[in-house]
Amino acid sequence: MSPHLTPIVSIVAGICVLIFPHLLNYVVAIYLILTGVLALVK
Repeated sequence: MSPHLTPIVSIVAGICVLIFPHLLNYVVAIYLILTGVLALVK
């Protein structure tokens, strides 16, 4: 996996929260899962 993927995921998650604030819990959960998986894959 690319080391530049985590910041991109962060930006996309932030934009999703700004556009759809009611999705905050899901966006945070998905972000945490993705960053954890990326950390394990490295």
